[in-house]
Amino acid sequence: MGAPLATRSGSGVAVSGAVSFVRYAFPPNYHGACGPADFRGLFEHGANAVAGPGLRDLARQFAGAWPYLELIAAATGVRDPLDRRVVEAYWVGNRLLDRVGAGPLGNSMDDRFRLRVGGQFSALAEAAVAGGMPHHSYHVFCIYPWVGLLGDDRRYEQALAVLDRCRVRWGQVRQVLPAQLVVESQPLLFENGTLFLGTPRLETVERTLDGIGLVSGFAPGDWVSMHWEWVCDRLSARQLAALRHYTGVHLDIVNNRLDHPGAITALG
Repeated sequence: MGAPLATRSGSGVAVSGAVSFVRYAFPPNYHGACGPADFRGLFEHGANAVAGPGLRDLARQFAGAWPYLELIAAATGVRDPLDRRVVEAYWVGNRLLDRVGAGPLGNSMDDRFRLRVGGQFSALAEAAVAGGMPHHSYHVFCIYPWVGLLGDDRRYEQALAVLDRCRVRWGQVRQVLPAQLVVESQPLLFENGTLFLGTPRLETVERTLDGIGLVSGFAPGDWVSMHWEWVCDRLSARQLAALRHYTGVHLDIVNNRLDHPGAITALG
């Protein structure tokens, strides 16, 4: 299934799927949560829009994200896990996710986690059977343990903060600062045993590292995606709708369809 590997970024400059991957993968890598040890090397690939073999090698070191890219590509007949459509499907969402199916996702979970989690695997597999898709929100809400810690009074605030920051979220730019954006977005809340998105509020997110950004040209009114405390990219209307949709799918699963939410240890 041939397709161009480049897509239009928030700045209007064509970038590859690999460079788009950097924009979303850099924030957790910056925190040392996953990926290669050299976060600056990853950032430089994205800032310079260099999608050579070195970047592919770095992407393979994301033990959480890379297997999902491989799964989406294999299940939909796309040759390259870093094809722009595959990268977009995982981080933002698109129709490739609807073509993967519960069987391939369940098999992938089996290959990745059964030996590592032992008796906990049946609880982990619930989300795939319940309609989970290989989207980043699936990994955050259905695989990470943090949802299961929301009922622990000692860990509640930390768990909710991690879930809110780790999900890829959306917001509308209200002010552009030299190194940051002020964005209006909906926070993730938890009440009466339910996770939901609250009333929009302002937050400030980073857009440069040492004065260099991965995306430029933001303006008030733009819709953007964010991961941890960093802006990732500008969102088109289609992408915004997709991110909302697939996030909603996995919030519904974790709220209404699982007997054992947050079943296993965080896996990066």
